[in-house]
Amino acid sequence: MAEILSNIQVSHDVFRMKVAGEYEGKPGQFFMVRKDRGLPLLPRPLSIFDLQKQKHYIEFLYQVVGEGTRQFAHLRRGDEIELTGPLGNGFPIHEGRSALVGGGIGIAPLYYTASHLLRPDLYLGFREEPYVIQAFKSLGLSMQVTVGGSILDQLSMNSYDHIYMCGPEGMLRAAQRMQTEQGYKGNLYLSLEKRMACGIGACLVCSVKTKSGNRRTCVEGPVFTAQEVEIDA
Repeated sequence: MAEILSNIQVSHDVFRMKVAGEYEGKPGQFFMVRKDRGLPLLPRPLSIFDLQKQKHYIEFLYQVVGEGTRQFAHLRRGDEIELTGPLGNGFPIHEGRSALVGGGIGIAPLYYTASHLLRPDLYLGFREEPYVIQAFKSLGLSMQVTVGGSILDQLSMNSYDHIYMCGPEGMLRAAQRMQTEQGYKGNLYLSLEKRMACGIGACLVCSVKTKSGNRRTCVEGPVFTAQEVEIDA
């Protein structure tokens, strides 16, 4: 069990949680998080928002969407939570010009990823009010924010060698179409937001179709190349 250092509401249904401890983790990886061993029984997958080994904490950005995350929202400083991770395959880190593109709570893995790249450009899209914008501004990077529209409208894929993206399935499907339409030859990495039960590949709940057959998002993902993954319409 780990101690909660803070759990701050940053939007009407979005929270930023800081947890004490010494953790490892790569950009795009996640932890399975559970309040305790009561109900609900299953933990929830949360992407690494930030991880500071020197300062001994990890942070998660999460949205309240069900009973499990609703319980997280009631946690306060000094409460304890159970973490298992890091899990999954994250974003491959390359040299070259990069863009980070997030939609809604899909921005969660991008803050930590940005710290591993050389001055990437940020594209953040929100349906309603933006959140944690000041945190991203503190990185001192070029950033475009869209509210109520498509952040992809601001993106010229061929300006970048590598694009790292996380968001709703509709946004990821649109990015796949853009890749074809614009003839983009760089690397387009998509981090999938899938429901998970175990986080270790045993239950197959999070299976996703790829060109080489079904793959487990929690083990082979959550990051896939846009060319390999088939996102259901």
